[in-house]
Amino acid sequence: MALTTVSSDRLATNVKNTNFTAAEKQDLTDDILPLAGQIGTRNKIINGEFLVNQRGNSTNGSNSGYFGPDRFKWRDINSSSVFTINQSTDTPDGFAFSYHADCTTADASFGGNEFISIQHKLEGQNLQDFAKGTSSAKQYTLSFHVKSDVTGTYVVAFQDLDNNRMCCATYTVSSADTWEKKTITMPADTTGAFDNDNAASLMISWCLGAGTDYTSGTLQTVWGADTSANTFVGQTANVGSSTDNDFRLTGVQLEVGSVATDFEHRSLAQELSLCQRYFFSETGDNADYPGCYTGGMARSGHFRWMCHFPVAMRTVPTYTGVSGNGQAYGDNDSTVFTNASAEINDANNTPNPRGAQMRKTSPGSMTNGDGYLYRYSGDGNEIRFDAEL
Repeated sequence: MALTTVSSDRLATNVKNTNFTAAEKQDLTDDILPLAGQIGTRNKIINGEFLVNQRGNSTNGSNSGYFGPDRFKWRDINSSSVFTINQSTDTPDGFAFSYHADCTTADASFGGNEFISIQHKLEGQNLQDFAKGTSSAKQYTLSFHVKSDVTGTYVVAFQDLDNNRMCCATYTVSSADTWEKKTITMPADTTGAFDNDNAASLMISWCLGAGTDYTSGTLQTVWGADTSANTFVGQTANVGSSTDNDFRLTGVQLEVGSVATDFEHRSLAQELSLCQRYFFSETGDNADYPGCYTGGMARSGHFRWMCHFPVAMRTVPTYTGVSGNGQAYGDNDSTVFTNASAEINDANNTPNPRGAQMRKTSPGSMTNGDGYLYRYSGDGNEIRFDAEL
């Protein structure tokens, strides 16, 4: 019986005496719990709406790596195709951004050992409620919106990196250049638990094209051994076959259970904080508000300053200084040097997930024992710390 057919007097009596039938209790639960945004943190995917784009739009240059929006990795194995990866405002209603892969150099016919895909990796400690590898193992559901010029069959692969296991599924892009929502439910797996740590345990791959080394077997639709030939079986679409092709993705959600709930929208501040666990970037593009740090000449020839990360990173990050010059200002002198020449690792100071002591050897005319304000500014000047999976 629907809740709306229960009189107010009977409803009050039943609430007091808890006399609802099972069907009425379910209806009551459905009405009380909101269908949009209910029970936060159910989405395991970080940046599934692609709000955060710290690296900026870029061309992958036939390489694998993190390009464009955070937490999604472009994987190119042996293909000669080249894509520009960017944060796009072309979205279905209700979404802010999408991940856009635009083919700029084509590979019309993939060789046997080639494939291209978009990947997302998740830490094992964030997946313990899946109960994978136990008798209580649960199903989990992936939902997303996709738009492509290339119609046909596509494959999504789920790979258990801890136990070398895999399960895959196909979906179809039916209409060219049209947003379509897809839902895929993975069967429960009672074999092989995810490690309860900060390493990558689950990798999800959206295939955009693959050669016979990955399509010649039998599609792994139940959990089993991770075998290359079974990974992308049935993939007919090759987004890399023409420079007229592109692929967009948004609203990516992974959750426990067999039902896809409405997408869990998080604020930009929440999503940025989650992304900065894996990658942190500061730029000096705004001349009015350049990045600033205090430091000093700890000993002759060594200028040091502290960089505190906005959130604790997943592990000790690697540092890259990108282009541009930084300048250290003291009472009587100043010195200019490039961010790219700064270091974070030395025998006495190892960085940690919360921050790093930066060092510049032989910084110029700076005076031993003096304190300095270090700032980096100007277009293209950037510091990066990377702790990606």
